[in-house]
Amino acid sequence: MCGRYSLAKESLEVTVGTDHVRRRGKPRYNIAPSQRAPVIRRNAQGLVVDELRWGLIPEWSRDDSIGFSLINARSETLAEKPAFRGALRIRRCLVLADGFYEWQALGRSKQPWRFVRGDGAPLLFAGLWESWQPTGRATPMESFTIVTTPPSAVVAPIHDRMPACLGQETAALWLDASTAPEMLLALLKPSPETGWTRYRVNPVVGQARHDGPECIEQHIETLPEQPSLF
Repeated sequence: MCGRYSLAKESLEVTVGTDHVRRRGKPRYNIAPSQRAPVIRRNAQGLVVDELRWGLIPEWSRDDSIGFSLINARSETLAEKPAFRGALRIRRCLVLADGFYEWQALGRSKQPWRFVRGDGAPLLFAGLWESWQPTGRATPMESFTIVTTPPSAVVAPIHDRMPACLGQETAALWLDASTAPEMLLALLKPSPETGWTRYRVNPVVGQARHDGPECIEQHIETLPEQPSLF
């Protein structure tokens, strides 16, 4: 599961196929479910960056509470699950990020780790989006989910899932309305082993109210002081 990620750069330009898109906004060090975050979509004019709520709310939902259980979508079952198969056909997006977090169980506690590209390059997570019209609301609520895959060797020691990260060309295919369904699913595979790095971060990232630079800073473990033998 991917339950937290970051977009810590104030200005970000990404290439999707032959297109370029820029996002400029407040740095986000700890993006959490139910918060609004930037995604890339394609419309008649080209690529656009929009802010959608994280946690997919299918159009048939009674209320928005379902979004908390649909922050991720497993790549292996996208075409089968009623919550995702319609969006897979016609409502695909790219989720902008520059790192993501996973937690390692250590006895009764958990240590968060951050995963990033070693060169600092932006990440493009495969995503799906939906439009839901709640009762009494004038405008629809748009939401998204992050597609996940089995982990790469870098992530596997910490967690058993990771976001489906796309490159420039595969991202273009993901947004292309003409891409065949079987090709879409073939794009969703673990990231290459090379180019990634991970490091421990401050446990405060587990609290959604914390959204400052301390969330992405390396956390150095300190051992308890040993009593002197002399």
